[in-house]
Amino acid sequence: MAIIGAILGDISGSQYEFDIIRPKNLDYNTCSLFTKKCRFTDDTIMSIATKVALQKNLPFADTYREFGRKYPYVGYGVMFDEWIKKDSKKAYNSFGNGSAMRCSYIGEFFGNKEDVISFAKKSAECTHNHPEGIKGAVVTAVCIYMARKGASKVEIFEYAKKEYPKEYYRYSVEYSLNKIRSVYQWDVTCQGSVPVAIRCFLESEDYESFLRNAYSLPCDLDTICTIGGGIAEEYYKGISFDVNSILSKYLDEYLYSILKM
Repeated sequence: MAIIGAILGDISGSQYEFDIIRPKNLDYNTCSLFTKKCRFTDDTIMSIATKVALQKNLPFADTYREFGRKYPYVGYGVMFDEWIKKDSKKAYNSFGNGSAMRCSYIGEFFGNKEDVISFAKKSAECTHNHPEGIKGAVVTAVCIYMARKGASKVEIFEYAKKEYPKEYYRYSVEYSLNKIRSVYQWDVTCQGSVPVAIRCFLESEDYESFLRNAYSLPCDLDTICTIGGGIAEEYYKGISFDVNSILSKYLDEYLYSILKM
């Protein structure tokens, strides 16, 4: 399930979420992916909130606020944190990567691409109503849907290339991971995160190698791993780690119970 791949990515990447705590000499090919430094972050909370909203047919905005208030100290951005606290707060034209990290369940829930696109837009628009914020959610959810439906990496790449062409995006999915590594700087925007996460997936061989590709970048690691983790899980049809053991270790009982629904 995409949401499992996304949440495992969040938990793993949380230990180096910020560039300043990522070791400069990190051996991303051999380092431990799940350690005592790992935790769940806002990416997990909002991914689960999206699942609840869809399963119970609830408004995304109400559900995001409910979960945000229940889990207030998990690393929300400043504007999103303010939005959570105020019932009257409207969308704030964000193009941050928060819209893309929370939509994994949309890509696994719906049976047709049109619904995936429609609900990915709805999930973003309540906060991230900038065109790039909406695009980040849509592209992530559609790539997950494509992987789930058996699309090849070439097909996923061609779709992502149309959305993030190198003529307009510094970190276009068209660039190799080696090229991106040479120029990448920590970036929390959709346009600086989504195509990079997709590229990490495209150059992977399994779920673990996807994570290690993401670890090779000085990036917003938990969110890059969340965005691409859903795609990788659906494409590779599973994860080699002991998923239940990891989830039960890092999640509380309430969150774990929702994932098992």
